[in-house]
Amino acid sequence: MQCCDHAHRVKPKRTTSTTTQVPGNEARRQEENTMVQEYRQAFDQATNDPAAFWLQAARGISWDTEPQIALDDQRKPLYDWFPDGKLNLSVNALDRHVDAGRGGNTALIYDSAMLGTVTKYTYSELLREVEIFAGVLAGRGVKTGDRVLIYLPMIPQAAIAMLACARLGAIHSVVFGGFAPKELAARITDCAPVAIVTASGGIEPSRHIEYLPAVAEALSLAEPAVKDVIVAHRDGFAHSLQEYQDKEINGQQINWLDWKEQAKTATPTGPVPVDSTHPLYVLYTSGTTGSPKGVVRDTGGYATALQYSMNAVYDVHPGDTMFTASDVGWVVGHSYIVYAPLIAGATTVLYEGKPIGTPDAGVFGRIIADHKVTTMFTAPTALRAVRKADPEGALIASHDLSSLRALFVAGERLDPDTYHFASKLLGIPVVDNWWQTETGWPIASNPLGLEELPAKAGSPTTPVPGFDVQIRDALGEQLEANQEGNIVVKLPLPPGALTTLWGNDQRFIDTYLSQIEGCYLTGDSGFLDDDGYLFVMGRTDDVINVSGHRLSTGAMEQVLASHPAVAECAVIGLADALKGQRASGYVVLKSGVETDEAELKKEIVALVRQHIGAVADFREVTVVAALPKTRSGKILRKTMRQIADGKDYTVPSTIEDTAVLDELLPLLRPQA
Repeated sequence: MQCCDHAHRVKPKRTTSTTTQVPGNEARRQEENTMVQEYRQAFDQATNDPAAFWLQAARGISWDTEPQIALDDQRKPLYDWFPDGKLNLSVNALDRHVDAGRGGNTALIYDSAMLGTVTKYTYSELLREVEIFAGVLAGRGVKTGDRVLIYLPMIPQAAIAMLACARLGAIHSVVFGGFAPKELAARITDCAPVAIVTASGGIEPSRHIEYLPAVAEALSLAEPAVKDVIVAHRDGFAHSLQEYQDKEINGQQINWLDWKEQAKTATPTGPVPVDSTHPLYVLYTSGTTGSPKGVVRDTGGYATALQYSMNAVYDVHPGDTMFTASDVGWVVGHSYIVYAPLIAGATTVLYEGKPIGTPDAGVFGRIIADHKVTTMFTAPTALRAVRKADPEGALIASHDLSSLRALFVAGERLDPDTYHFASKLLGIPVVDNWWQTETGWPIASNPLGLEELPAKAGSPTTPVPGFDVQIRDALGEQLEANQEGNIVVKLPLPPGALTTLWGNDQRFIDTYLSQIEGCYLTGDSGFLDDDGYLFVMGRTDDVINVSGHRLSTGAMEQVLASHPAVAECAVIGLADALKGQRASGYVVLKSGVETDEAELKKEIVALVRQHIGAVADFREVTVVAALPKTRSGKILRKTMRQIADGKDYTVPSTIEDTAVLDELLPLLRPQA
């Protein structure tokens, strides 16, 4: 691996980058205080005078009517950002860069490991594709405020369709490609789209996933009548749109249309300015049961927040290349594959493939080298998969990684062991940034664009300017430093966060805003340390009570992950008649590791006793082949706990591989 030069644009550091603890002596504190001046100034202004701070940030994007009012609080606890502003998001992502003379710069790189192809679009070329598809939608009668459901794999048409909707002021709802028909139907029923944009199917390493039968079945289950289904053809699939043409579904005639054929006669369409508060999209949270929970994102606040985050957090600018290894069906894909890199004028890599197996655990290194990636973003589960398959990271390290300046990680808690693995492998800042579908951009991160703060393994560093993070107990009282409790954000949330839930303001208030007055409840537990660093320990229902002692399963997982044989792990709290709950650990071993399981269990139990204490009464360790996860990488701890406790459970629609859960069933519930 070549030496990585990450001095370009990242603020110079004055201390070591991978400290696990920051000494508390006064001399060191004074040194750190000089480092955090720029960050602290931005954070204080965003907290104390958010109107001035965000009006200034809003100047970083292009407006048809520039806002003079920052915040409308007349409906609080519901808030509106820049209520008097008008803009179009596709203009901010495309037109303004072409107008500035950067039309020849590469906007999007489609790298398909599944097809073995790479396709590049300049800003001018991508703008033309978006204008044409906006014309397709407009020609079918789609107008401002209409909903368009997008059900596509990781192909360029996904980004084009999203941007085309934004161009018209239509509200898109992207559903992860391959979702089961029942879940797709629930989202169709909830947001009532006038059109669905889909493809022949998606390609996995071991199979082709047919989309058209799933769409047809979903339409038969859904309530509203969708007028049009627009299909991007892909070779190699068994079903074609011709099978569904002229067939009634629920007594309705639906038009099944070919994307390319429609594009041939479409009139390229210009941008429609919309109010800043106009919904850009509805994104349903993963793992929902019953009525879907549709997060609503506005247009002007979101554009402002993404531009600000690219400058202040990710340090990405025109000429840089960002590779976000996620999917457009998740919030990370919305924000940091499609919208933010293009708003910033950078190049974005849209990757169709997996972190391992396409063809091997070195594919991330290949992409970095081939496309001169400067900033990468992935999930901890992807890094753990790489480490499991290639414990030393030799396959990634065999590529030229000299362009890479920073690696950002989010989606699941970045355990210290994985953090140290990535840091040692890459020799650059590895930044754990913590946020949610609801917030749209990071709540906490190391703000590399402002200055690189000293890192602490296990922490996503400090709250980002705009997020006034506090730790409260169950009664809403604020806790002191180092005391674990509910992580909340004081209202108003900054621009870019959800404004409501689709069609249900009261559900939004009841779910997030009513438990602790004046605060947004994240649903996560954690603490702020003496230096103001945030530690996210897990969901609040992952805090267990053992014989009256409240213990964090996240802290235990951190210990389990530190064992050299462990690739990844999960700790869950099981019902116990005597103690209330007891902790049970499940570990996946690294590839090639041969160990005596009984001895391994003894070593792990001893580690927990050493680092957590006897109070944890940790005794149970089970070696498993894999852990059940959602497609976005979250381990299904709640489902595992329900199975082990003998309770009724529903397999989440977002599960990546049901076979993993099937194999765990006899271990979690031996009597089954």
